[in-house]
Amino acid sequence: MTDASTLLELTTFAEKLADEAGKAILPYFRGEGSIADNKASSGFDPVTEADKAAERAIRAVIDEERPDDAIMGEEYGYKDGTSGWTWYLDPIDGTRAFMSGLPVWTTLIGLVKDNKSIIGVIDQAYLEERYVGTPSGSYMIKKGGEKTLLKTRDCSKLTDAILATTDYFIFTPPERGAFEHLRATAKLTRYGLDAYAYARVAAGTMDMVAEAGLQSYDVAALIPVIENAGGVVTDWAGNPATLGGQIVAAANQEILDEALISLRRSARAFNT
Repeated sequence: MTDASTLLELTTFAEKLADEAGKAILPYFRGEGSIADNKASSGFDPVTEADKAAERAIRAVIDEERPDDAIMGEEYGYKDGTSGWTWYLDPIDGTRAFMSGLPVWTTLIGLVKDNKSIIGVIDQAYLEERYVGTPSGSYMIKKGGEKTLLKTRDCSKLTDAILATTDYFIFTPPERGAFEHLRATAKLTRYGLDAYAYARVAAGTMDMVAEAGLQSYDVAALIPVIENAGGVVTDWAGNPATLGGQIVAAANQEILDEALISLRRSARAFNT
């Protein structure tokens, strides 16, 4: 069990990493630096110089101030550590939004110990919105430094819920069928928000996000923000969320239980 003073120190450090990422990213946003290269051998998986610059900036601070921690980043991979702590980094989650000039991309910073996400930061530097999850609670820091506690919305029926997924066409055919059932049941569905949708579930303006094919650095930051705001995060079978694969985040257990009736039909194990 990590003591409160250590958790506070680590949370402050995570926010410092978000600050450094924002400084690296913002000069590129809506400029020439938003032009993306394709890092996929097939299909389109964009990466910009801003993605790379932000992850380099974060890694440099970790290497200098916490050199014994491990790092897993989307752009530069894994670096081993000896402290038991691992930083999971997605410097720009939502690169497609970034290259389109849409301010729904975020920087994701998750801190994991013993395969459990302990601290998470979802940072939108352009809007100056930062969503932080810690064992003592989740909070949002707005432009100007105003800090407010995060709490998920009291939505007890899926028919009243606002649902999100980033891209329907990323799903396999069975997953599409499961999501289509959710979409037909929910009151409203929004697309293309990437991790920003999870932040808004924690903030109480949306109710559920269901996605698949996620990587560890996509997930690690999200879990603490949602759970410590009163929400629930599981895989599509209803098991505790793993660091990747099929993930559903809900404002509360009631609407999650309704959603799992559909999602379990195409649930599959995540192989780390």
